Amino acid sequence: MKKEIIVITGGPGTGKTTIIDQLIEQGHTCYPEISRQVTMEAKKQGIEQLFLEKPLLFSELLLEGRKKQYYSATEETSSTIFLDRGIPDILAYMHYIGDSYPSFFDLACKEHTYSKVFVLPPWEEIYESDEARYENYDQAKLIFEHLKETYQKYGYQLIEVPKGTVNERIQFIFSELEKA
Repeated sequence: MKKEIIVITGGPGTGKTTIIDQLIEQGHTCYPEISRQVTMEAKKQGIEQLFLEKPLLFSELLLEGRKKQYYSATEETSSTIFLDRGIPDILAYMHYIGDSYPSFFDLACKEHTYSKVFVLPPWEEIYESDEARYENYDQAKLIFEHLKETYQKYGYQLIEVPKGTVNERIQFIFSELEKA
């Protein structure tokens, strides 16, 4: 049985988590985004916005979490596993803020590869900021460009998910998966 590890990515506020939540509700195996969890843990330790205050530490914690998700996904009994963001997302965000990172980040992107990557474009009508999403819409568009560029650097052919209802977007994803 061939295992498909599928990434759903995109800038902030594009509907990734909504899609993942709906996939979970439908009984699919999914791994949630972990950046909010890392941010909330840091807040408990008195660091208000870890990504802004200590971006490399934040990124290292994300890398560890996403590597764990990847290895867990390879052990799943399901043939298709969906991830809310992948390892290249970390580098894209580091590029976005103009920060450098150690070579083991690049190595992690090369060692942990995904079957397919679906990218959600910026969508102003559904975009919302909150306590963990501090970017404005223009910044979200820039992050989207960095995400595309970073994934393409690692050889991924990105599949852009059109705007639509959650179910329409999920139908699109599955129709693309069936083409493989």
